[in-house]
Amino acid sequence: MRTVLSSIPSLALALSVTAIAACGFQLRGAYTLPYESLYLEMPAFSVVGANLKRTIRASGSTRLALTASDADAVFRPGTEYRDRVILSVSGTGRISELRLRYLFNYQVTDKKGLNLIPPTSIEIIRDLTYDDSNILAKQQEEALLWQDMENDLVQQLMRRLAAVKPQPPVVD
Repeated sequence: MRTVLSSIPSLALALSVTAIAACGFQLRGAYTLPYESLYLEMPAFSVVGANLKRTIRASGSTRLALTASDADAVFRPGTEYRDRVILSVSGTGRISELRLRYLFNYQVTDKKGLNLIPPTSIEIIRDLTYDDSNILAKQQEEALLWQDMENDLVQQLMRRLAAVKPQPPVVD
C-alpha cells in the first residue's frame, strides 16, 4: 500500500509533463534575428534602447554594429508617446480609473535605405484603478506598469525583428 501511495506524486508529475508537452507548450527561447549585424539608432539614455541591446546580445545570433554603415540593418525609432487618460470618476468627482497608453513608432532599413519594416507603431495599453487614499501605492503601481510596458515593448520588437525576411542581394 505504501509503495502505491508514494508513487502517486511521481505519476502525477509525469502525467502533467506529458500533458503539457502534448498540447504544444514550449518555453520561449532566445530570438534568432535574420541579420548578421544590426545598428540601433537610439539615444544612450533610452531605457527601451538599453533593454533592446541587452536582449539582442543575449540572443547571440546578431552583432550590434557601432555605425549604421557597418550594419546589415538599421533600427530607427520614431516618436515615443506616453499618455495618461482618466477613464472614470466617482460621484464626488475623484478619479477612480486611469488608462496608461504607450505608443512607440519605428522602422528598420537595410544598408541601401530600403525598408525591411516600413514605419510602423506598437501601442500598449494598461488600465488601473486609482484611489486618493493610497496615493504612494498607486504611484508605485503606475511606475511598475510603465516598466512592464517597456519590457513588453522590447519583447514585441524582438518578435517583429525576428519575423523580418531580409531581401536577397540583387545581382546585376
